[in-house]
This record gives sequence, C-alpha cells and structure tokens, in this order.
Amino acid sequence: MANYRYAAKNMEGRILKGTMEAVGESALQQQLRDQGLYLIEFKEAAAARGRRKLSPRQLSEFCREMSTLLASGISIVRALEIVADEEGIPSWLRSIYHEVLAELRKGVSLSEAMEEQKCFPELMLGMIRSGEGSGNIDSVMERLSLHYDRDNRLRQQVKSAMTYPCVLLVMSIAVVILIVTFILPQFDELFSEMESLPAVTEFLMGASDFLVNRWYVLLLVLFLLGVIFHTVGKIYQVRRTIDYIKVHMPVAGKLNKIIYTARFARTLSSLYSSGMPIVQALQTAGGTVGNLYIQEQFTEAAAQVRSGTPLSQALRQIDGFVRKLSSTILVGEESGRLDTMLDSIAMTMEEEAEAATKRLVTMLEPVLICVMALVVGFIIVAVMLPIYESYGAIEGAA
Repeated sequence: MANYRYAAKNMEGRILKGTMEAVGESALQQQLRDQGLYLIEFKEAAAARGRRKLSPRQLSEFCREMSTLLASGISIVRALEIVADEEGIPSWLRSIYHEVLAELRKGVSLSEAMEEQKCFPELMLGMIRSGEGSGNIDSVMERLSLHYDRDNRLRQQVKSAMTYPCVLLVMSIAVVILIVTFILPQFDELFSEMESLPAVTEFLMGASDFLVNRWYVLLLVLFLLGVIFHTVGKIYQVRRTIDYIKVHMPVAGKLNKIIYTARFARTLSSLYSSGMPIVQALQTAGGTVGNLYIQEQFTEAAAQVRSGTPLSQALRQIDGFVRKLSSTILVGEESGRLDTMLDSIAMTMEEEAEAATKRLVTMLEPVLICVMALVVGFIIVAVMLPIYESYGAIEGAA
C-alpha cells in the first residue's frame, strides 16, 4: 500500500489537498469519492521518504520566529531569509529553508513552497493555507508555535517519565548477563564432579555455556527477529491490529486513549481557530492522531459531519477517544463557543496524559524490581539446589 499526495475537489468546488494511503489509483479515487471528493491530481509520496522530518521543537521555533518577524511588518521573503541565516541551526535544516526561499522568490506561495519540501506536516500546511487566504498568517504562525510547543512538551514528558523504567530494565538485563556469563562458569568444575544435576540447573548451565561460546548466534537471531518485525510491522493489517491493541490493552490502553485524545483535540482546536472549515479540519486532525485504527474511523465521522450530524455525535462513535471529548464539544456546540471548548479540552487532556503517565511509571517500577528479583532468585536456587542435594547425600551416607 502506497502513500499518495492528492488534490481533490469537494461538492462546493473547493480544492483540498492532503495525503492518503491506498493500494492504487482506483482505490484512491474510491476512498476520496466515499468522502464526497473528486480526484484532480495525485502523486506517490515515496520520494519523500529520504527527507528528514522536522521535530516538534524545530517546528515550534520556526513558527515562533516567523510570527514575530511577520507581526513586525517584515515580508515573508525577508523573514525567511533572517530565519535561514541564523547561527546554530543544522546544515540540512538551513538547506530546506533556502529551498523554500528559492521557491518564494519565484512567486510561489509559502504553503506550496513548503509542501514541495516533503518535510513539513500536513497540519502546518493546511493552517498556513488558511492564513494565506484570510491574510492573518502571522497569527496563524503564532498559533502553530503554541501547538507544536505543547506537542513537544507532551512528548518530552512521556519520554522523561519512561527514562527511569528503561534504565532499570537495561540494568536488570546487564546484571543477568553478567551473572550468567561470568559467575556461573566458575561452578562448571564443581558441577562436573556431580553424578546428576537438577533440571533447572542443567538448563541454566546450558544457557550459560551458549551465551559464553555461541553469543554470535544469539546476536544473529536477534538481528533477524528485528528485521522480521520491522518488515511485518509495515504491513497495513498488522499495523492496524497493533494500533487496535494499543487502545484496548489493560492499563496502558487508557493512557494511550488520553494521549491520542489530547493530540487530536489540540490539532482540531488549532485548525478550527485558524478558520479552516470543520470537515476539512476534522480530516486533517484525524490524520495526526498517530493511530491507524483510529484514523480509519474518521472517514465515516467526516461523512456524518458533512451530512449535518453534530461534531460531538460523530466523535462519540470513534473508538479510541475518551468520552469527555464528545461531551465537552457538545457543550461548545450548544453555547456557540466550540473553539474555546476545544482549547479547554486539549489542555485538560494534556494534563491528564501527564498524570496518567506518572501513574503508569509508578506501577512499572515495582513490577520491574519484582521481575529482576525473581530472575536472580531463580539463578540462586538453580545454583544452590545441587549443592544442598550433595550435602544431603553425604549426611545420608554418614
């Protein structure tokens, strides 16, 4: 299944651009037709794979600087020249800015110039198009800066919270490898003099011998497994199944739902507040969730909203979001303050995501310690058991 960039026209004659996965041109046309869109042009986005994507932090810094410069009355070309010539930015990023600048000097719009680079997210491109149409691109850049800054903080919070459990897991594995490869071989001579060994001891000594003498086989197996999992993970149905499990697994599933809901609410709030039509904003925001199982459901949700169904009711049927999202949006629809309520639910979900992550880490720490204790305890029992049995045999003979 390939990833396509397309331009399509809706029933009102408005041209929409975006990306979509499909098995071919006919499948792409059918998927767009199901959304009430008619394909105008398309191209495969495979050529963009080699281009490095900008991180949320880099996107936030870029948008913040552009917003400040544009608000002061500087032209887009001059503002981008200043950003591109700053010290401290990576050479590959400077090259991207200069390529965008070259397109701008040809008379191309900023959104089209950025789209040609294949490294800016569709969310940013969509909001900049809206800003170009309404003439408030400086405020759109400011909103994008806040959006990616919050997205970056949420990602960093999750990474920071998971640092200690990951370090503890690595240390546990290192301790077990040290015991098995350096300490257990010291007992070979003792165990070789015994007539028989318990099954657990034979298994442990066999594992120790394998790691010491045939460690390269283990590395080869791990490498092959990594290649297999990486290849299989690209299969559409496998990815969809994995993403389905992510939102339905015990404990972690609830955390994932909160994170996906926070990401979607923040994106939809930014798009809707920038003036983008709600259906287009819904489709774009759905593509930024990061879960294929949830993204699939937005085709039906967008069709329902287009036919007149309230946004809150359409989102209530999506499996993978917390119920608070649709309830809050319903309040916004009834009060006429949808943009305010979207921003409110986004902040609430981000706070809940941070709290849920901390709770999960708090639970993981004792679990990892218990697992490590069980493994080390198993090794100690396997080593001491034949020694105690030999002592028992000597006492019996005496």
